[in-house]
Amino acid sequence: MNYLSNKEGFLGVDNKYNIKEKVIIIPFGLEKTVSYGGGTKNGPKEIIKASHQVELYDEELNCEPFKKIGIKTLKPFKISNNIIKALNQISNINEKILKKKIFPLTLGGEHSITPGCLNPFTKKYKKIIVLQFDAHADLRESYNGNKYSHASAMRRCLDYKNVSLISFGIRNISQNEINYLKKNKKKVSIFWAKDKLKWKLNYFKKLIKNQNVYLTFDVDSFDSSIMPATGTPEPGGLLWEETLNILKIAFKNSNIVGADINELSPIKGFNSYNFLVAKLAYKILSYKFHV
Repeated sequence: MNYLSNKEGFLGVDNKYNIKEKVIIIPFGLEKTVSYGGGTKNGPKEIIKASHQVELYDEELNCEPFKKIGIKTLKPFKISNNIIKALNQISNINEKILKKKIFPLTLGGEHSITPGCLNPFTKKYKKIIVLQFDAHADLRESYNGNKYSHASAMRRCLDYKNVSLISFGIRNISQNEINYLKKNKKKVSIFWAKDKLKWKLNYFKKLIKNQNVYLTFDVDSFDSSIMPATGTPEPGGLLWEETLNILKIAFKNSNIVGADINELSPIKGFNSYNFLVAKLAYKILSYKFHV
């Protein structure tokens, strides 16, 4: 695999640091099935660019996490124009990374990438939980005639028999998805955005305790007041601190084995949104190796 230099890659760390990597960042700006606003193909490069402005010292963890992690960033590469081939492409990349016993973090792109990202994990682990942060359930069997649509991403993940789903922040769902939920209560648990003041996070701890968990983060899970730079923004979402609290609980109580962050649609001249996602990515990696 070909990597960017430290200075060009995620966080833009000085090249003098030569730390054995525990993390590989995969820029995968797939944009094939977006149904409202576009621009997700530019998400990865803008996240990496913004990450060069993220302070490396974490005041919460009282250290510079990158020094203990070791992060390499794959050089951008051509993504297949065919959605199924593209999903196989990211699946093969993650499989190679897992064989190296390294943590993969994929930067999308649209959320349709997640079933591909997840595939090698379903082979490695007897049981795996997908932890989804999202405004939308993404449980449609298909959308606009496409079963691999971003609106069907979690449904495709649940096609694997050893996968269950826990979702945070859902606040936009169709009747067909509700019908699916009613039939699959044992496989899907949703912490609805409308109930966030009443969330039973101790119950969440029990669900994930000592489990293998794959984290998938759609940035539209954030409230649209802090994250309008996404194709389908929704009011009533998560704010920064409460998001970090859920992530900390997840990392303390389960084994997070991989992650992806999706659906950033950069807005020219508004770099704060790109920066938010870059800082989120650094927080996820910092919690993985320091909490």
